[in-house]
Amino acid sequence: MMDSHKDIDVVITWVNGNDPIHKQKMQPYLTQFSHVPDDLAGPTRFRSEGEIFYCVASILRFASFVRTIFVVTDQQNPQLDDFIQENFPETNVRLQIIDHTEIFSGIETFLPVFNSISIESCLYRIPGLSENFVYFNDDFFLIRPVKDTDWYSENKAVAYGYWRSLRLDLFLSFIKPRKNGHKPFGYKDSLINASRSIGHRGEYFYMDHAPQPLKKSIFERFFAENPDLLVPNVAHRFRNERQFNPQALFYLLAFKTNECVMNDRKVALFMKPVGRGDAYVDRKINAYRQDERLKFCCIESIDMATNADREKLFNWLGKLLEIKF
Repeated sequence: MMDSHKDIDVVITWVNGNDPIHKQKMQPYLTQFSHVPDDLAGPTRFRSEGEIFYCVASILRFASFVRTIFVVTDQQNPQLDDFIQENFPETNVRLQIIDHTEIFSGIETFLPVFNSISIESCLYRIPGLSENFVYFNDDFFLIRPVKDTDWYSENKAVAYGYWRSLRLDLFLSFIKPRKNGHKPFGYKDSLINASRSIGHRGEYFYMDHAPQPLKKSIFERFFAENPDLLVPNVAHRFRNERQFNPQALFYLLAFKTNECVMNDRKVALFMKPVGRGDAYVDRKINAYRQDERLKFCCIESIDMATNADREKLFNWLGKLLEIKF
């Protein structure tokens, strides 16, 4: 086990949108939309295809130095205990389920919430969270062994991504066509908002779709000094075009205080197997086999893939992680 000052926790946000109780809880708040926008509240944002099992297994298999895996949910439980016991009976990694009420303590008026940005803005408030923690979406997976130094170098967070022109992308956002009455609000827009929220003018940091190493103290310090920025960023039950990505904000702050180092090498394999053709998944898996630098993987919108592609991807991950159900 690592020294306590070097502890690294993992935080995963998860929702089972197939759960009838969750659907019932969401329904009254969907009435604000004449047409439910896919980018803000579309069903694919909440569906679960069992990715959480592969996500957790990948951490246990390839990052056994992790202290605790926190799964943040809304009165749900992915029922991982038996799966972990069967596949990783000797693991020392702890698993803890964290309810939204714990991280929204004192601001419970904004619950229930169905908005990843709002939830991510409060992750640093998890009770007992280590100073250094790595944020995973449940569609992030480790696909090769990682070391603690892949996430923290001399106690500085490793930022996987690159700089982009803020002015250019603001212009591209301005000319983006409307869809169903509004301009779609996407990942890049939330990164741009992070830069603008602290007065950046020239560049913004574009994060890879990969696990994101963070530091609790930077969030604590920033929101203590800027209490007027937390509530507006969590006060939306569904994604809102004014919100900023809190991880992107973190990296901008950490670069400024020299608590972060950049890694722009290609180490993440990104897949979105939707309407890509029959050979897409095979090409991506072959790319993994040919490039030993690839350690992280994101498979976005797997619920919208064909049954054949979904089965192929889960079989690939299952063999890679040596797990059984």
